[in-house]
Order: sequence, then structure tokens, then C-alpha cells
Amino acid sequence: MNKKGHVLNAVLLSVGLGYVLEPSLTVATVETMVRLSLPVALGALFPDVDTAFGKHRKSLHNLPVLGVFVVFPTYFANLYFVWVGIATHYVLDVIGSRRGIALFYPFSKTEYGFPGGVTTSSKHADLVTVAVTALEIGAFAAVHYYVLPLSRGVNANTALAGLRAVVGV
Repeated sequence: MNKKGHVLNAVLLSVGLGYVLEPSLTVATVETMVRLSLPVALGALFPDVDTAFGKHRKSLHNLPVLGVFVVFPTYFANLYFVWVGIATHYVLDVIGSRRGIALFYPFSKTEYGFPGGVTTSSKHADLVTVAVTALEIGAFAAVHYYVLPLSRGVNANTALAGLRAVVGV
């Protein structure tokens, strides 16, 4: 995907994840969406910094880089969702484009992609971006509502309170 697709993905993710985390449709919902927008957008755009150096879709498009950002909130809790933006950038590049990414770089240069992707210049790129983003939001909601509460022995409200504390709502 191109920069426009990743920005569109970040905006839609911020809205969708904000609603999943705060489904009340009140000011708190909008606040959650706004608080998510900066870290998700930073994460969604970060992997493409490798266009300025290194090897694009290799240097910053891999699981070791994602691992660093998954640990990132331990030191910078206010940017907790940066890793979400990075992970969804990877998903969009793997599923939405034809080329794919080198997930295991620098250990392997093999690029992994979905055969049904489109080129970044395709007239269908935005539609693919919206479809992939909807799948990402659906997966996040499923994990949030069904997996996390069960795995921790807590109900959804307790899990939501913990996530609110992290995003500062």
C-alpha cells in the first residue's frame, strides 16, 4: 500500500478501535478515538521510513521491529498503540499488496504476500484498504470482547477499565 492507504487505515482504525474500547457513543468515545489517532498513525507510517534508507519492505517491515514496539509501552505508556499501527501496516502490506514484506528480515530475505493483493497504484487500492481495515477491527473486537476477558478471568468491563487506563481516558 502507499502512504495514502496507510493514513486511511490509521484513521479508520482509530475510529473503529475507539468505538470497540468505548462503545457508549458519548464524548468518551470521541476522546478515545482522538487519543488513539496519534499513536496508531505514527505506527502506521513508521515502517515506510525505510524508503529513505535500507531496503524498503525489509529493514522496518519485519517481526523483530514489531517486537521492539510491542515492548515499547513498557517505557512509554502514552504511546501504547504504536505497535497496533505497525502491525496493521504489515497486515495491509501482506494482504493488500502484491509484493508482500520480509517478515523475518534480516534472518531471511523471503517476502511473504497474499496472492490476491493489488498494486499500490491500483484504482482498487482504497477499497482493499477499507476491507482489510474492517477485518483488522473485527479481529481486535473479537480478541477484546472474547479472548482477553476469558484468559484473564475478568469480565469485559474490567478489561475495558485497564485499556482506558493505558490510553488515558
